[in-house]
Amino acid sequence: MKKPIINMMSSATKVKGQGVGSAYLEQVKLVREGLADSFDVHDNAPIGKVKADITHYHTIDLKFYLGRRQAAKNGITLGYVHMLPETVENSLRLPRFAKKIFYRYMIKFYKKMDRLVTVNPYFIGELERYGVDRELVSYIPNFVSTDGFFPMSADEKRKAKEKFGVPADRFTVVSAGQLQKRKGAFDFLEMARRLPDVNFVWAGGFSFGKITDGYKELSAAMENPPPNVYFLGIVDRSEMNSIYNMADVMLLASFEELFPMTILEAMCVNMPILLRDIDIYENILFDFYYKAVDVDGFVSVISKLQNDAEYYKTGTEMSKKGNLFYSKDKITQQWGDLYTSLYELSSQKKSK
Repeated sequence: MKKPIINMMSSATKVKGQGVGSAYLEQVKLVREGLADSFDVHDNAPIGKVKADITHYHTIDLKFYLGRRQAAKNGITLGYVHMLPETVENSLRLPRFAKKIFYRYMIKFYKKMDRLVTVNPYFIGELERYGVDRELVSYIPNFVSTDGFFPMSADEKRKAKEKFGVPADRFTVVSAGQLQKRKGAFDFLEMARRLPDVNFVWAGGFSFGKITDGYKELSAAMENPPPNVYFLGIVDRSEMNSIYNMADVMLLASFEELFPMTILEAMCVNMPILLRDIDIYENILFDFYYKAVDVDGFVSVISKLQNDAEYYKTGTEMSKKGNLFYSKDKITQQWGDLYTSLYELSSQKKSK
């Protein structure tokens, strides 16, 4: 019997150092490995060549928008919601007219899809505010495979620090992600100033160059950082397991997020996670992390993790619990259920 065809459409990997690309690679791998008996999965196959039952758009490229009508004739179109206007607002510095056009296009793209899927349940309500029927939106969290992210030996961790020029004998905090104001980069620098005996490592850079919000200010700050700060620039994903293993704590001081891949990656390494206390995490990360509201709070938690062995152990157990919660089998089942329901919808559509 012929298997239903899924065509994954994405350009996310063209820009290095952004979580959308990592999420795409993980999701395609997950489906190909876990649902191979049920679905025939293609990757960016031409719409005219492959008549997919489900065309899954991971990015909102104009060429995808222009080709969606043909894809809709063949089956069901599914859009992945990785961003909304408010999440872009504090990420990129664009002229007002350009923002207005882009935001309008973004929402129009989503509304043209038969169904949508988002990585955070919070955004189902946000999409509804833009006029999207919440019944057409599904929630499936991001996933990271432990094949690529896992705890390393003490010797391997030491060698990783040597490779990246980070002192091996000091407590180490790692942040990962694009360098942007909304990512809390300036708070990161202030924490380093207040904790001179702690290494502060940032893996990531200006993925979108000079249009990145805060580019000039951040570039200037990077020219003369505190001596205990190490900016590694954009790091290839194949190196990120070593980066996380250098850390004693994974820190993400972002003011806005969806569902950062970096958190899931760090949980695979089983280290304490420290995040800013924002609403977006409440229904996805539960009690898997420590949190703080400002620099004073971050400094307090880092110091306690550095000096209180029991507190540190608790943080490790919280992280392990989060890693188990977002298990491969569980997420695979969710994707299988969604794709199966969409294939049934596609079959009904074709029979009319």
